[in-house]
Amino acid sequence: MGAIAVCPGSFDPITYGHLDIIRRGAKVFDQIYVVVLNNSSKQPLFSVDERIKLIKEVTKDIPNVKVDSFQGLLVDYAKSVNANAIIRGLRAVSDFEYEMQITSMNRVLNDEIETFFIMTNNQYSFLSSSIVKEVAKYNGDISELVPAYVEEALKDKFAK
Repeated sequence: MGAIAVCPGSFDPITYGHLDIIRRGAKVFDQIYVVVLNNSSKQPLFSVDERIKLIKEVTKDIPNVKVDSFQGLLVDYAKSVNANAIIRGLRAVSDFEYEMQITSMNRVLNDEIETFFIMTNNQYSFLSSSIVKEVAKYNGDISELVPAYVEEALKDKFAK
């Protein structure tokens, strides 16, 4: 069995920061499942199906990436696809504190799944989906923040 990782997130929408983490993880792991979380406590701009479509389009050139979604515990999903790792991106120290809590809980739930943190490239350290949506909402230039396909999807959403 090869090394399989899960890269979870809300991806609302996927940004170049997310893609950086996915691409770098794809160099290390044999298979990566990019998994859209359906977080009921958030009001996403894009539906789960729309986010999956966006991610599939912008990762189609990465052969060892599969895109999926789930509700429930991440460790349960990881086990269902025989993943032995979770990939998480870190932008700043503030991310680390939150991620450490999640990782500690995941270890309690299943200590056979390791979490790997990948530091974002400096050029993406400020980038979040929330910032992208805010700039896009007011017709700001997001061309350096998201792929063109995602940029068009955002423009379509905010034109309605």
